[in-house]
Amino acid sequence: MPILTDSSVASDWIEPDDVARPVVTYGVASNKVGTIELDMHCHAKGQIMLVQRGALSCRVEGGLWIVPPRSAVWIPSGALHAIKATGSLEGYSAFVAADIDSRLPQRCCSVSVTPLLRELLFRAASLPLFYDEDGANSRLMAVLLDELAAATVEDLHLPMPADPRLRALVDLMMAAPAERSSLEGWAKRAGLSERTLVRLIGRETGMSFGRWRQQLGVMLAVQWLAGGASIQQVAADLGYESVPSFVTMFRKTLGTSPGRYMAERYSGRGATAR
Repeated sequence: MPILTDSSVASDWIEPDDVARPVVTYGVASNKVGTIELDMHCHAKGQIMLVQRGALSCRVEGGLWIVPPRSAVWIPSGALHAIKATGSLEGYSAFVAADIDSRLPQRCCSVSVTPLLRELLFRAASLPLFYDEDGANSRLMAVLLDELAAATVEDLHLPMPADPRLRALVDLMMAAPAERSSLEGWAKRAGLSERTLVRLIGRETGMSFGRWRQQLGVMLAVQWLAGGASIQQVAADLGYESVPSFVTMFRKTLGTSPGRYMAERYSGRGATAR
């Protein structure tokens, strides 16, 4: 399948589920700085999406995943999902038949991409759509599956509650991430008591309210940084009074500073490690 670009037409896209191959790959390269959104949909094949440039978020029932540069998200067969990409985008995907490899994740997850897996996805995206299943290309796909099965899961997942009162509160928090209301303030906005809010968020997400809110902040930070925002701007947009306090929170959550985290994944951006 050809690499899809800003000049591609609708006929350049062929639905991967309609291609009689166990693994179908493609690439996307867009220099337009903006937002691309795909509404809820699903595929019979599982899908890994690698983001090489830009940032991508994936909403699946029960969760939200943020995919920074040099990372990927795995979406299992049949999972309803919506995609939102920001910034100029370069990405590569492989669609994998549901019954081809039992080692692949059964749930949606974000994964760290090894250099080998990255190069395999680059190479596979340039193969003929109906590649020879008995030749070298088929062996390349087998190695790609081995690397995907061995990929390390990253902690960029935000459990999403099903309770409608909590979903309304989540929407408010995502629309105003700089709002630093107390637990009492957020409970009132949701029409709940503090005790009920704590109980519901724990039951539906497995996290405390404070931990869930912090995870939301980290995921938004990764998305904005990947889109080109400065650390200072991200700290301000998340409502932090100082950059050091934001950096401390980020380091506690992901184990490294935001500057180093992005530099390791997106050296082409020229990020400065802190």
